Amino acid sequence: MRQVVTRHARQALLSGQCHVTLEPVPPRRGPAGGHRPGRSRLRTFVPLFDGSGRTLGVCYAALDVTGQDPARERLALVNAAGAHIGTTLDLDRTVRELAEVMVPQVADFVAIDLLDAVTEAAAPADRAASGGPTLRRAAHLSIREDQPEVIVAIGEPTRYPACSPQRRCLATGLTVRETVDATTPWLVHDPRRWKTMIRLGVHTHLVVPLRARGITMGVVTLLRWQNAAPFDADDMLLVEDLVARAAVCVDNARRFAREHQAALTLQTSLLPPALPEHSAVEVAHRYLPTDAEAGVGGDWYDVIPLSGARVALVVGDVVGHGLHAAAGMGRLRAAVQTLADLDLAPDELLARLDDLVVRLAEEAEAADQGAVVGATCVYAVYDPIAREIVVARAGHPSPAIAHLTEPVEFPDIPAGPPLGLGGLPFESAVVPVEEGSVIALYTDGLIEASDRDVDVGMERLCFALAHPDRPLEEICDTMVRTLLPARPRDDVAFLVARTHVLSADRVASWEVPGDPAAVPAARSAAVAQLSRWGLEDVAFSTELIVSELLTNAVRHACGPIGLRLIHERVLICEVSDGSSTSPHLRRARSTDEGGRGLFLVAQIAQRWGTRYCDEGKTIWAEQPLPREHGTHRP
Repeated sequence: MRQVVTRHARQALLSGQCHVTLEPVPPRRGPAGGHRPGRSRLRTFVPLFDGSGRTLGVCYAALDVTGQDPARERLALVNAAGAHIGTTLDLDRTVRELAEVMVPQVADFVAIDLLDAVTEAAAPADRAASGGPTLRRAAHLSIREDQPEVIVAIGEPTRYPACSPQRRCLATGLTVRETVDATTPWLVHDPRRWKTMIRLGVHTHLVVPLRARGITMGVVTLLRWQNAAPFDADDMLLVEDLVARAAVCVDNARRFAREHQAALTLQTSLLPPALPEHSAVEVAHRYLPTDAEAGVGGDWYDVIPLSGARVALVVGDVVGHGLHAAAGMGRLRAAVQTLADLDLAPDELLARLDDLVVRLAEEAEAADQGAVVGATCVYAVYDPIAREIVVARAGHPSPAIAHLTEPVEFPDIPAGPPLGLGGLPFESAVVPVEEGSVIALYTDGLIEASDRDVDVGMERLCFALAHPDRPLEEICDTMVRTLLPARPRDDVAFLVARTHVLSADRVASWEVPGDPAAVPAARSAAVAQLSRWGLEDVAFSTELIVSELLTNAVRHACGPIGLRLIHERVLICEVSDGSSTSPHLRRARSTDEGGRGLFLVAQIAQRWGTRYCDEGKTIWAEQPLPREHGTHRP
């Protein structure tokens, strides 16, 4: 008996949940030689916690219930089942709780088999064919520690004969109660079960359908051999009541698991399937969803190539869990990509994104959806030529930078408000970054997983990022192992990037006077630079692009005017000036003398666009390079 108490106390201690059992006490011989009446003992195990939520121990209470009142015993068992079954929305745990209520109070052994459609979180068919659907063992429990009656492991399919009580119960939806002996007909077709049950001395067999809301999800099988009393009609009613209560909890867990799987599928499908390779950074990432009970969050990450050999690194977190959070994440990620394509500064991009989240919140409120719309985000732009990173954040943790020669740094980035508040400003900060440094962007679930202590989480993050010269995948594995428990309470997404620089011999720039006569000289200088790079194949097209962009700048803009060529995976041509106006692509009419230059640039270039800064604007155009010239990594 002490072993039984210890086992239940350990379960309550590990689960953190109240554990209630009702166990029969064998009759004992009285002082006059007679037998004392049989009794049952109601045991309650309540975990004790301190102020921080740590488990200190278990409070154990026992109450004897006289065996002369079976109705009272059954009522106590039903009450205990109501408190014990369905404490979580975890399907596996729910069926285990049902088994714990049944053994040893009702049966010597119980097995719970669920249809495959239930364990796969799909909607099971209402009617089961006699040989069709597959039953799979979800839980079993025995009064004996060695469990000699178990012939099917948890998770494996249970192959019952077509004439077995389990198949008949599935087909009819009715309880099957029958005696068992060596001549039982259906056991002849199942020699392995026949041998086990006859060896144990099983005398009664009870099979109850696990059914809720008109759907049969499986069967519950109960056996008796140590308890000499066979299952009677009262036992059958009691078991049907207990199974019916548990079936509702199982169906709730199944429905929740199906919604969780749908949200997880949506979430993962909206994340980038593969991040683009870029000369400026080498990246690795992780997305770790939480368990089904907490629900899928809206964490995301992204790497977005920008003009001028720069790259944007993004990590964000949408408020809430479930399908709404996953859908909101997809909308915000698409918005960030669109805004990044406009080459906005990080603080301006977050301001535009904040406006979008405010509009989404207003739409949700107008539609009375009851969904909370909000998010946090950190947006960083790394420039391999300037060797710096420009960062802005909206209610998000500051990135960590692991330098090669200095300790891990958490730069002081102005903490902007979370997205969705509206009207509040965002600020950017410029941080110099040496080549080979590792930049880590992450959601708060990473550093708050350490018992919600952010300081401890940041210390562990510093430890995980130490030695940034290691492979990035190894760094990611270390971060997961060091900072996260086996079952994190929140989704986690993080992105690590090792910086590369673009050497000076891969960049050429010139200042161009604001005189049309200076355009041919600049064009010739550009062609000569291409010859030094061995890019004569693109000299003609580059000469045309340089000529058209410089001519537009000289005629329609103001100084200073600059020309820059960048030899990266592609050839980038940039013309900058002091004007904030930008030319627009248009189709020239047959009688127009001009207006075709930008159209020609768009036809020749792979991509082109305009980015603005405080001093004016830059018009850029990218050309693809032959394979032997376009695979360079600085």
